[in-house]
Amino acid sequence: MIVVFPIATGFFIFFLPHRGNKVTRGYTIYICVLELLLTTYAFCYHFELDDPLIQLAEDYKWINFFGFYWRLGIDGLSLGPILLTGFITTLATLAAWPVTRNSRLFYFLMLAMYSGQIGSFASRDLLLFFIMWELELIPVYLLLSAWGGKKRLYSATKFILYTAGGSVFLLIGVLGIGLYGSNEPTLNLEILANRSYPVALEILFYIGFLIAFAVKSPIIPLHTWLPDTHGEAHYSTCMLLAGILLKMGAYGLVRINMELLPHAHSLFSPWLIIVGTMQIIYAALTSPGQRNLKKRIAYSSVSHMGFIIIGIGSITDTGLSGAILQIISHGFISAALFFLAGTSYDRIRHGYLDEMGGLAIPIPKIFTLFSILSMASLALPGMSGFVAELIVFFGIITSQKYFLIAKILITFVMAIGMILTPIYSLSMLRQMFYGYKLFNGVNSYFFDSGPRELFVLISILLPVLGIGIYPDFVLSLSVDKVEAILSNFFIENFHE
Repeated sequence: MIVVFPIATGFFIFFLPHRGNKVTRGYTIYICVLELLLTTYAFCYHFELDDPLIQLAEDYKWINFFGFYWRLGIDGLSLGPILLTGFITTLATLAAWPVTRNSRLFYFLMLAMYSGQIGSFASRDLLLFFIMWELELIPVYLLLSAWGGKKRLYSATKFILYTAGGSVFLLIGVLGIGLYGSNEPTLNLEILANRSYPVALEILFYIGFLIAFAVKSPIIPLHTWLPDTHGEAHYSTCMLLAGILLKMGAYGLVRINMELLPHAHSLFSPWLIIVGTMQIIYAALTSPGQRNLKKRIAYSSVSHMGFIIIGIGSITDTGLSGAILQIISHGFISAALFFLAGTSYDRIRHGYLDEMGGLAIPIPKIFTLFSILSMASLALPGMSGFVAELIVFFGIITSQKYFLIAKILITFVMAIGMILTPIYSLSMLRQMFYGYKLFNGVNSYFFDSGPRELFVLISILLPVLGIGIYPDFVLSLSVDKVEAILSNFFIENFHE
């Protein structure tokens, strides 16, 4: 019900009366809020946190011919991302208020994305996971190519080529795992989690899934679609891309690569950690060279995703909990930064940092919130980013898998990355808000943020501060599931 509801109600948008955009906008926001309330109600009253098994399960036979099931369920790992999806999508719909061209199609695509994202996080069947994963791509492509900037067709084509290329590997992996070994092919995740494979075959499956999730996460060198896409997309689409879409890749790494293929994951985890540390440094060094404001924020996203990869590679419950917390934390912070970049562009009609300057005086509210959320992005203590990155640090340091010298090296390189982050964040603030460039211009009067924009930003800022002060709330959602995933590794090592 929760998965199908947004897209099913979305079809009714095309039958709404043609009275401007008010009806369409109001209807879409109503659907998003209703879906969020339904999800929250289901979790509050029907979900038991101390049970690591699948709950709220649905299991229906869908296509008899090859035993395809509609199999959904929630556990501690998917609970956080589903609530994040509901929250960010509702705020992104509110952020898309200024969109007037073809607004019916625009809002329908937003609702279709909503269904695809929740479906991906709730799937308990590998083929259903793949279908939901693909359902996501078409709305993003259309939102990019129809409502993007000047180079929108180039960035939309690049996005679809990369992600469709990754999906080929995902499909091969799904079919390979499903059809392997037994006479009765199965795609049920619970059954597959207890199945073992020859090492060479498991490594092949692992590489296939890794490529698919590396494109989505993104992991270097498969990240180049991201800055172009963010640079051209409408900022409400950017909120969904950075806040949720990238998290699907990280979720897939934990759900499939870690849970189903533990042998291969313990072989590949040192490489994941090396790539993660390189990614933090590389993106932090590339970001200051970006003139486009949204591209600069996009590179900061690539850098922060490095911490998630390191947490997943650490194979400790601390590291994995830190990675899951960073997924939630970065979802909020990146969505807010893209929204701020978009609202600034709406006012001054400049997207490049060297064309800006002196905005602190005409738009003080936006300046204040931009400063606070940039501090959250650079992991200021008291904000959610700080706690998440600190827990990932502890995860690496306490890992039994690596030698002390390797842990010291990794921690040192990560620390350099954390030092570089304030450099590009603060230089972005300086170029936008300080100086005299725009303030002395002819059209130097801009409207500051209105109630709608303040509502969106404060709604995101409160969880960022809340998680920073009391991270246990988010950590408690997944703690039992994390232990269940990692017990798999220790049993495997024991048998070896």
